[in-house]
Amino acid sequence: MDLFPLWNSLRIAALSALLVFFLGVAAAYYAARAPRLLKGILDVVLTLPLVLPPTVVGYLLILLLGPNHALGALVLRLFATKLLMRWWSAIFAVSVVIFPLMYRTARGAFEGFDEDLAAAGRTLGLSDFYVFWRIRLPACRQGILAGVVLSFARALGEYGATSMIVGFIPGKTATVATQVAFLWQNQGNTEAGKRALLFWIGINVAISAAVLVTVNLLERGERRKVER
Repeated sequence: MDLFPLWNSLRIAALSALLVFFLGVAAAYYAARAPRLLKGILDVVLTLPLVLPPTVVGYLLILLLGPNHALGALVLRLFATKLLMRWWSAIFAVSVVIFPLMYRTARGAFEGFDEDLAAAGRTLGLSDFYVFWRIRLPACRQGILAGVVLSFARALGEYGATSMIVGFIPGKTATVATQVAFLWQNQGNTEAGKRALLFWIGINVAISAAVLVTVNLLERGERRKVER
């Protein structure tokens, strides 16, 4: 059996989770320190993809990345490259969809941070950069790691926006989610199709279960830390 959809899903999810880790942590850090009004506005804007239907997100990205629209036309003219229908195009869609998970989780972790620790570091002459990476981030690591794990899991299961951005091209853009949809639509009534469907669904369920166990372990570690 061709395992390309699994490999493609894993690399898209990993790269997207890595991207939103940096973007989400940066946005969460500044939002947590922002005035209440600005924080409310940022929350609405940055969390919007979480409540929008993935197909709406996909369509909006097409309006931005399509060869006849805005950024897509510029890139096509400068680099002769289309931003749609490539395996890496899915990273755009997946990152937008999973960003709110990373942002909200990291913001919650930062808001629970004891600012006295940061103040103590500054009184010792430590730079804000040092305080962030060596004091604040390690203290919030379990919440942030939970955000990374949840984002990765959501990225693996993303279908709506991804299918609009990259479609389904076997061996090129297929993911686990699009593979399941293709099998159901085209081979769902055959025995071979049903076996293949169960195989890919089983992979998805196994990965999702592993992610939930990981998040529970992280939360348990965080509770033990608080109790101490």
